[in-house]
Amino acid sequence: MSETPMPMRARAVIDLAALRANVTTLRARAPRAQLMAVVKADAYGHGAVRCARAARQAGAEWLGTATPQEALALRDAGDTGRLLCWLWTPGGPWREAVEADIDVSVSGLWALEEVSAAVRASGLRARVQLKIDTGLGRNGCSPEDWPELVLAAREAEAEGLVRVTGIWSHFACADEPGHPSIQAQLRVFKDALGYAERQGITPEVRHIANSPALLTLPETHFDLVRTGVAVYGVSPSPEIGTPEDFGLKPVMTLSASLASVKRVPGGHGVSYGHHYTTPGATTLALVPVGYADGIPRAASGTGPVLVGGKWRTVAGRVAMDQFVVDLGGDSARVGDEAVLFGPGDRGEPTAEDWARATGTIAYEVVTRISNRVPRVYVGENVNENEIAEDVDQS
Repeated sequence: MSETPMPMRARAVIDLAALRANVTTLRARAPRAQLMAVVKADAYGHGAVRCARAARQAGAEWLGTATPQEALALRDAGDTGRLLCWLWTPGGPWREAVEADIDVSVSGLWALEEVSAAVRASGLRARVQLKIDTGLGRNGCSPEDWPELVLAAREAEAEGLVRVTGIWSHFACADEPGHPSIQAQLRVFKDALGYAERQGITPEVRHIANSPALLTLPETHFDLVRTGVAVYGVSPSPEIGTPEDFGLKPVMTLSASLASVKRVPGGHGVSYGHHYTTPGATTLALVPVGYADGIPRAASGTGPVLVGGKWRTVAGRVAMDQFVVDLGGDSARVGDEAVLFGPGDRGEPTAEDWARATGTIAYEVVTRISNRVPRVYVGENVNENEIAEDVDQS
């Protein structure tokens, strides 16, 4: 018999059934390619271990992380499938990653030399993926240095130190339909692939498509598509459409219990600096989350919140632990729910609404929710009359 969950100041409900459905939908858009579910940054704030497990259940052949520490944490939690991590710095845990059966990304000679040195005396063979910078200008080997990296990788293969399992890159503007850089990057990528293959490199997977490219650019799918924010039901960009346009459902719903409800007279200052004063006698409700929980301070005076079935707006400044909404002529009770964002199917704001209100992107809205907010998982393979609660501290 399960215990009744304790009341929470705030909660981020993570719908894993929605996540699995999103993965299924995304797989159907690239039927000839394998799918990678990217779970970096604690699965964009949703909880990496639980989301990775759900993505695997829905058929994701690969997982992706930025840092090797994120990848190793997944292995420690029991994941055994194909897994790529790509954000390395000198002195990183190359041998630990190889021993954990993780594919590692290499963008330059220094990285290839470090992974080769890590396995040279061990009898291991590293699985590496070579990344080419096709125009994003971040990580990846410059095209002029590509021949040297390919030659070194081929020599390391011949020595039995590595196996080149992939060649990949990343788009800069796939979320801007028709941007000229898309086709320019695709040409560079194809040239890099052709050169590597002529030198005897035979990768298992070639990949450049991220979430927006998966959704709108089928010619970029190659052997593998990397799905990040779309897995969590967030559109990569308003320019390409809403989650509903692609059959996706937002996975996170963020809510809190009102901590105070009180009547105040007109002209009453609200929060630091009194940037908001009540226009008349009204009811103020206190929402007990703030920028320490990941609520943007930029939401001061703009952030939308559903209380009592109506949209309200953050009144005054967002503080570290709390903010206020003005209920006008309406009433509420302490403990009533305030929904900051969710799928929108109950009339609540979405992460996209918060992004517009705060001048950012929905990626940041969901990713920044801190571990002070418990993650509550629903839609798992458990008795659906219960909920699974877990605060992911990774």
